Amino acid sequence: MKVFVLAPNEDWIVDRQVKEWNEHNADISVSDPKQADVIWLLADWCFSRLPIELLKSKKVLCTVHHIVPEKWGLQQSKEFEFRDKFVTAYHVPNEHTRDFIAQLTSKSIHVIPYWANPHIWRPTGDKYELRKKYNLPIDGRLCGSFQRDTEGHDLKSPKLEKGPDLLAKYVRQLHAEWKNICNTHQPCGTAVLAKPHVVLAGWRRQYIINQLTDAGISYSYFEKPSQEVINELYQTLDLYPVTSRYEGGPQSLIECGLLNIRVVSRDMGIARSVLPPEAIHSDVLLAKPTVPNVEHLKLPGGYEPYRRLLASL
Repeated sequence: MKVFVLAPNEDWIVDRQVKEWNEHNADISVSDPKQADVIWLLADWCFSRLPIELLKSKKVLCTVHHIVPEKWGLQQSKEFEFRDKFVTAYHVPNEHTRDFIAQLTSKSIHVIPYWANPHIWRPTGDKYELRKKYNLPIDGRLCGSFQRDTEGHDLKSPKLEKGPDLLAKYVRQLHAEWKNICNTHQPCGTAVLAKPHVVLAGWRRQYIINQLTDAGISYSYFEKPSQEVINELYQTLDLYPVTSRYEGGPQSLIECGLLNIRVVSRDMGIARSVLPPEAIHSDVLLAKPTVPNVEHLKLPGGYEPYRRLLASL
């Protein structure tokens, strides 16, 4: 069996996934789709880059990462219906996506969460030394968010599926709670008044920045940092809230699991696969902070469900 994996070439998470797959599964991966037995549309929205006649001549696995029902209309339905004609089977990372597309196709749908790469997301230093490195409050209680939360057309409107409005509400509530809690500074062992602080990374964060500024909540913003920097920023945190309404993952749940960072989450994406019920709540302030359990997703074993699925087509 030979597999060609379609990459979006958009400098996004899926490009990293394709790169990782090809590097670690070289025995079954090919760079020319004509040589493949199976074409894996890991970037399902880019399927039209490949000739339709080629797709019709191969086994085709299509990954649908997530669906935003509010943005699903006639155009999306027509595109799905057209692509479905030459798709052999579907892969989705979570049950929420499965339940939506099950209404649209009679093809088999396989739920396999994303793999976790401990070679990328790994502890590299002491929390307090890393806070010094990035000029973050040493004795603060740090809450992080590393994603995009603003629509691209005006850089002001919130991208609601990412839940930036819910994140802003949560951080305001958290700020009110944390400002009266004492932290224990580990290096010296002294109790000090906590200084709530938000660590932001990624791009198009204008919405949450404006919300934090209006609320008088301190923050640090690292725009488009490297993967290595994000890995270190995670390690400075006390908590990572996931307030998205719809996600494929998100990858942050996996990354926090590998880096031993506590999270609270809404019930979306893979949350049920990596968190106990008490860590999941529609109002994340009522959720219990917990480190995600991603042991079952770690490489190399994390690839095996995908290899089995591809071989079965």
